[in-house]
Amino acid sequence: MIPQSENYTIGIMGAMPEEIAGVLELMTDVTEHNIGMRTYHKGKINNTNVVLVFSRWGKVAASSTVTTLINLFHINQLIFTGVAGAMSDKLNIGDIVIGKRFFQHDMDARPFIQQFEIPMLGVGHFEADAILISDAHEKINGAIENKLIHENEHPTYTAILKNQKAHIGDIASGDQFISNETTRENLIKHFPDLLCVEMEGAAVTQVCYEFNIPFIIIRVISDGANSNAPIDFADFVEHVASVISKKIVKIMIA
Repeated sequence: MIPQSENYTIGIMGAMPEEIAGVLELMTDVTEHNIGMRTYHKGKINNTNVVLVFSRWGKVAASSTVTTLINLFHINQLIFTGVAGAMSDKLNIGDIVIGKRFFQHDMDARPFIQQFEIPMLGVGHFEADAILISDAHEKINGAIENKLIHENEHPTYTAILKNQKAHIGDIASGDQFISNETTRENLIKHFPDLLCVEMEGAAVTQVCYEFNIPFIIIRVISDGANSNAPIDFADFVEHVASVISKKIVKIMIA
């Protein structure tokens, strides 16, 4: 639920240029601000102040981007959309994951602290705002039921998206593209409730945690985080994930 205030601003991030291109089409009164090799698009969606930006891949790039959103654009809330690799067998290509808990799977400062624990903070994960999770799940489920998410999708993916579902659960992030079964099995062993894996979310949540910014991170499943992906990743991002990201933002900022 978006608070009604002229001073309230939502930051919107995507880790791929295709993921923000569609969202930019929703915006009005747009001005561009070039900072730190990124273009921040400031404007409105449905009369709500927003700042949209392509974060680039990886934890450092995403952390730098959200820090700029907080310190220079004074955002009050963050929405991050993008793709992810499935780690759970209950997920299918095109499913939507609303992140609840976020882990940095490549954080390991043993023997000084436990594996996966964040130095100085004493926590092993970060949690998204419960109200934002509930709101996102309700809106996305309603959109799926009313065929608003995957309407008019690329014909190649009609069958794939036919039984699309929305899930709430754990997401792990690290500076590694997971594409082999051995690494996948090792992650599942450490995080048995893990739904998907990507390269930015948990780092972004740490920054939001430290600045007390409520956030919601929503991922579209593009592959199975192994070497047996049934679709072309780049094609999927262009024709499906980018469209879904646009529609998610549209229904979230209604």
